[in-house]
Amino acid sequence: MSGDLARLAAMHGVVLEYRDNFGKPHRASPETLRALLGAMGVDATSNAAVAAALAQSDSVPSGPRLPRLSVLRSDAKPWMLRVRLPERLASAPLTWLVASETGTEQSCAAPMASARRIDRVVADGGTSVVLDVPLPIDLAEGYHEVALLGEGKVARGRLAVAPARCYRPPELRAGGRCWGVTAQLYSLRSKRNWGIGDFSDLACLVERLGAEGASFVGLNPLHALYPQAPERASPYSPSSRRFLNVLYLDVEAVPEFGRCTEARAKVRSPAFQAALAALREAPLVDLAGVAQAKLSVLEMLYAQMRGGSGADTLARSRSFEAFKAQGGEALFRHALSEALQAHFSARDASVWGWPAWPEAYRDPSSEAVNRFAADHPERVDFFAWLQWQAAEQRAHVTAHARECGLAIGIYADLAVSIDRGGADAWTQQHLYAIGASVGAPPDAFNLQGQDWGLPPLIPQRLRDAGYAPFIAMLSANMRDAGALRIDHAMGLLRLFWVPAGAKPADGAYVRYPLEDLVGLVALESARNRCLVIGEDLGTVPEEVRTVFAANDILSYRVLLFERDGAGEFKAPAAYPEAALAVASTHDLPTLAGWWEGLDIRLRAAQGLLGPDVDVEAMMRTRFDDRARLLTALAREGLLPVGMSADPGLAPCLTQALADAIHAYLARAPATLVAVQLEDILSAMQQANLPGTTASHPNWRRKLPLAIEALERDGRLRAVATAVARERASPPV
Repeated sequence: MSGDLARLAAMHGVVLEYRDNFGKPHRASPETLRALLGAMGVDATSNAAVAAALAQSDSVPSGPRLPRLSVLRSDAKPWMLRVRLPERLASAPLTWLVASETGTEQSCAAPMASARRIDRVVADGGTSVVLDVPLPIDLAEGYHEVALLGEGKVARGRLAVAPARCYRPPELRAGGRCWGVTAQLYSLRSKRNWGIGDFSDLACLVERLGAEGASFVGLNPLHALYPQAPERASPYSPSSRRFLNVLYLDVEAVPEFGRCTEARAKVRSPAFQAALAALREAPLVDLAGVAQAKLSVLEMLYAQMRGGSGADTLARSRSFEAFKAQGGEALFRHALSEALQAHFSARDASVWGWPAWPEAYRDPSSEAVNRFAADHPERVDFFAWLQWQAAEQRAHVTAHARECGLAIGIYADLAVSIDRGGADAWTQQHLYAIGASVGAPPDAFNLQGQDWGLPPLIPQRLRDAGYAPFIAMLSANMRDAGALRIDHAMGLLRLFWVPAGAKPADGAYVRYPLEDLVGLVALESARNRCLVIGEDLGTVPEEVRTVFAANDILSYRVLLFERDGAGEFKAPAAYPEAALAVASTHDLPTLAGWWEGLDIRLRAAQGLLGPDVDVEAMMRTRFDDRARLLTALAREGLLPVGMSADPGLAPCLTQALADAIHAYLARAPATLVAVQLEDILSAMQQANLPGTTASHPNWRRKLPLAIEALERDGRLRAVATAVARERASPPV
């Protein structure tokens, strides 16, 4: 490998060498480096191209240059801003000018004598220096405009002044602990929904949880998916992480439904009611049927607002216009993407996303796209209107959760990336490495490694954008949430990139600006009063755990993984305080499924265990793990009456045993404990079986019980009683 190629790759964040879970070192090959640089838009196809890219990075600016956004911490004064400027200006008088969000301006001389020299670059155009220059101005937390003036030249940028730590609600300060329930929104059954859980079902669940003393309800990501291709159901492979899945709308709760005679007649017709009954009774969510039913009526309701009259309609239209103005260009582009996808997929169902559109439409700023928007304004408007309705219904549930006594309320989930064919990838193509995928290197669980098929953000382009897309995404997801779980939160430090067409073993890690990103998470957390949880499962660099702890980002601790060196389950007292503790997750077996080894049987049937794996040996190991769990419960005095630590005497997971497991977790000092609704209702099947797509019904399973039956069923109350009793006592 040439030194120049390695240097260029390192400049763009590529980690040249890493150690896998087995301790084996892996060095990125030249082919991998060239492929990943190419995916970032950096030409490294030849030595000459590499040299040209390095020369461009070393070019000397004609005047001072600031980053597009500098992230400062309120507790880390004196503040220093990194500046690059021609060496001759390093000793010249320079002036800081800062304009705050409130409109106030401050200025002062830049104390160049106290600046720290970081680097000196000599190039054909001269010599430049990189300095950390003090900024001796007091600023409130928030976003500010900054300028550095000297010799008639101006460098401009933005500042983000972030708090020292993420937000914690008052109830969780000074050792406060609480509990809640997690649910897949689509899985909720009710007598009134249209075959998929919706925001009104969530409001009913919130009422039930409030009555049982819960503090939050955690949800799968509510990100926008694909109304025209609803079978693409994974909430972790969304079209957009900024906008919402409109299939979660309760159509009959849209205000226009009460005014639209035509829509009410359609819905009340025997044929439509029969279709809704079939959708409700289906064992799995019939995504295509749900989408067809909902969108057909929503089209009518939109037309009602557009063509209606009267004071109510006028007020609604004004509110919609205000929503669009607030959403700005991002909302317009998202709606335009949805309209284009609907247009092209109606002609050809194989058109799966923007890379399959006619070439003239793949550039969001092209003449063809602008012409389409001008020719189809109401189609674009319809998709913006859907987002308005979804945002209104989500906000209503958030307010209702607080009314019902949930101290935290809605706990949202943020996916690690997006689908390459969706709206975000189309509108922000320059930000994403479309020629690479996020994945994971080979480990004991996946010997071949993983390729998740999701394009990663390009670190340098994210910096060049002043982190604006990242900030907007955080704000959109925290706005109506009391807590936000960041999936695969190690991505704030590094992601494993797999070049297009390569095997995961041929990938490499790419670093991200952890301190900047975490600072922005803390700032948006404070501005939105939103607790933050970082999903830190798997191989977690110590640097991540240290930074998360310092920023009060809660760790994510799963009972099934929390073992000591001998494989025994950790005692509750061993769990950290700054954590969310759960028994299992959507990607793991339910407690009932784990107890009976269903996940092992399923993975074997799907060919996920490899040809030489002894399934029966794995089942014996699971039997031993059950014994370890029973022993752990016995050690805490939590074994149900009449039960011994012999797993052979408990072939099935009883309600009493499930309650004991959740009480075990609740005894931990962890700030939060969450119970899966699937585990409360003794569901066997997990929401998602990683490694499968069409061969397994992921993200479609319904709960075995309707929401209306939760109160008289008694299992929710039993778990709530067991958990609340432990949460009320001081941790051991």
